[in-house]
Amino acid sequence: MKLSQLCKEIGLEFSGDDVEITGLHTLAQANSSELSFFNDKKYLKELPHTQAVAVLIEEQYAELLPEETIALITDEPYLKLALASKFFAHKIETKSGDVKKGDNCDIDRLAVFGKGVILGDNVTIMAGAYVGDNVTIGSNTLIYPNVTIYHHSKIGQNCILHAGVVIGADGYGFAHTKMGEHVKIYQNGNTVLEDDVEIGANSTIDRAVFGTTYIRKGTKIDNLIQIGHNCDIGEHSLMAGQSGVAGSTKTGRNLILGGQSAVSGHLELGDFVTIAGKSGVTKSLKSGKTYAGFPAIEHRDWLRNQVKLTSWLKKKTLK
Repeated sequence: MKLSQLCKEIGLEFSGDDVEITGLHTLAQANSSELSFFNDKKYLKELPHTQAVAVLIEEQYAELLPEETIALITDEPYLKLALASKFFAHKIETKSGDVKKGDNCDIDRLAVFGKGVILGDNVTIMAGAYVGDNVTIGSNTLIYPNVTIYHHSKIGQNCILHAGVVIGADGYGFAHTKMGEHVKIYQNGNTVLEDDVEIGANSTIDRAVFGTTYIRKGTKIDNLIQIGHNCDIGEHSLMAGQSGVAGSTKTGRNLILGGQSAVSGHLELGDFVTIAGKSGVTKSLKSGKTYAGFPAIEHRDWLRNQVKLTSWLKKKTLK
């Protein structure tokens, strides 16, 4: 899409050299044909180094951009990004296409496929499953009934997706107008499950806004779990039922997430971190430790606090 046309569609004036825009991405990852945006000072250091062809940005920060990057001046860069995202979204259609299947696949006649689907060898797909456009599924993977795999998702080898799983649904992303209205940010990335991943019944893994949501190899996810957009869940992690991870959080390998625990967004958790059940993680955590409580602290400190609290309550009761 031409930049001049895009600016017209989202309500910006543009009179510079016209260029083709092929997509949207972050400041750090955008290439020379992609549009980016700046609305958070913590990404200030990325402005001088971005390769984006154009950036939605407030006027006070525009001088920090590289000379060759076009500054699209606006006091609402995040909102303008939301409006622009619609024009790069995958076109949703109900048309089916021929499936490229490997050897010995077992596909129920009530499974539904989009266009450009590729299956490895020995893939089993049961009744009521939907596999969207340009999805790839690796060999020896088992898809139980009523699983939904959205477009452009990638499922590795030896995976198991239990009934009701949803892979690649839109992440929860909205920009807000000055009047408090909510404008959808179209989620134009994808979701990747690496090899040997198992996802429990009715769990959901959201697709990325840009780029990819990753579930790394060997990870096992229980029933009723939510993984937000742009998360990167490390290898061989374990997540118990009703737990969840908010968007853009990255974890190391062998994370253990107890039942009904939750992790906030935009955090980093180290390798071999254990989170006790019902805990709430609100900040990044170091490797190799166990955490508990809300907000989550080291488990031994949480235990001490519980002993002190119990002792204090007993004294109050005796009085």
